[in-house]
Amino acid sequence: MGLRFQFSRAVGLLVLVLAGALSAGAFDDLLQPQTKLRVTVVQWNPAKGDYQAWQAIGGEFAVSQTGTLSLPVIGQVEAAGRDATSVANEISTRLQKRMGLLEKPDTTVEILEYPPIYVVGDVTTPGEYRYRTGLTVLQALALSGGPFRQENTRSADEIRLVGELQGVRDSILRTKARIARLNAEMAGASEVVFPDLEAGDGDTELAATVQAQERIIFQTRVQERERQVKSLEELRELLEAEIKVLEQKVKAADIGIENARKELNNVSVLVEKGIAIASRRSELEQRLASYQADRLDQVTAIMRARQSITEATRNLAGVEDRHKTEVAGALQQEQAQLQRLLLNQEVSQKLLLEALASATPSTKDAEAIEFFLTRNEGGESKEIPATRSTLLMPGDVVTVRQKSSPLAAPGTSSSSRTEAGPALAAEVGQ
Repeated sequence: MGLRFQFSRAVGLLVLVLAGALSAGAFDDLLQPQTKLRVTVVQWNPAKGDYQAWQAIGGEFAVSQTGTLSLPVIGQVEAAGRDATSVANEISTRLQKRMGLLEKPDTTVEILEYPPIYVVGDVTTPGEYRYRTGLTVLQALALSGGPFRQENTRSADEIRLVGELQGVRDSILRTKARIARLNAEMAGASEVVFPDLEAGDGDTELAATVQAQERIIFQTRVQERERQVKSLEELRELLEAEIKVLEQKVKAADIGIENARKELNNVSVLVEKGIAIASRRSELEQRLASYQADRLDQVTAIMRARQSITEATRNLAGVEDRHKTEVAGALQQEQAQLQRLLLNQEVSQKLLLEALASATPSTKDAEAIEFFLTRNEGGESKEIPATRSTLLMPGDVVTVRQKSSPLAAPGTSSSSRTEAGPALAAEVGQ
């Protein structure tokens, strides 16, 4: 009876594990709370001959903890436990009914990000990590830095890979913050909106420090550009005021020239009749020439002031052009750097995964570790046994337990970590 009972229990556990593995692939596309979505609504416009997007309704949304999706116009839509196509069809139907349309608008619901998974227990860096399709328990173990070990039992390769992985994550966090700041500069925004921390992005303290630094850089650059623009605008205003004064002087010079010319004509007649002396006419001719020279100088000054205004206007436009060119170039470099860092992160994770998989058997080997999944099924949290190859579902909590620790029995807490734990946690930036 004892052998039969043990065999039946083993078969039962195997069935549970296989059921979990199969269900993970089948339910990847079912929406769950915390799932981030992009909703796009378009309708054919016969008058224009193309599709017209409904920007006021579409956008990025997240499924709430209660399993609903809150949309403009139509309100709450049940999303949890349904696929994206079903939700899109309901949105189209409710829009048609609400707005009295003859035909349904075309709606698409795209999954942008699944709910994260959580790794806890005897691992180096327990925490929240981003879910992706096909993620296994062993891969989740690699994301969390591998099983927790005392410092003297960890291989040099594992320590190096964990350090490299944490360094890459910190660099990704800094690069994303710079990209957010550059995007704000490019858009002419009044402040920087940083993206929410994603699973595995690093600790919140580092994020807060980096974001504060980027805000200072953003404000400094904005103030510098505003000073340049203000200086050029003030120069233009000064030159325009100078032109107005010069134009008044030109008008006064025109009046003086006209009066001098009339007086010269009168004196010339008197000189011809012998009534006035010729020196008087010469004096008036010199005065007229002086008026004309002054007028010419003032006209020349007006032309130079207008030329300076044109140059100031060109420099004013150049400030924005140079700024946009500089920001666009820097943004392109940071985006390329982010892609390289994401690739390095993926490579480091794979190398760490291979190091864990190829470790020689010992008391700390994967055979001495057991895995359990806490999964929400039918509104209830259930803990089920798992293996390294078990496929995960969004929202799963992976518990890693060393068989030699008190965690061998489900529901108890681990006490197997030694004093090396805090130092190791600090090493990988837990």
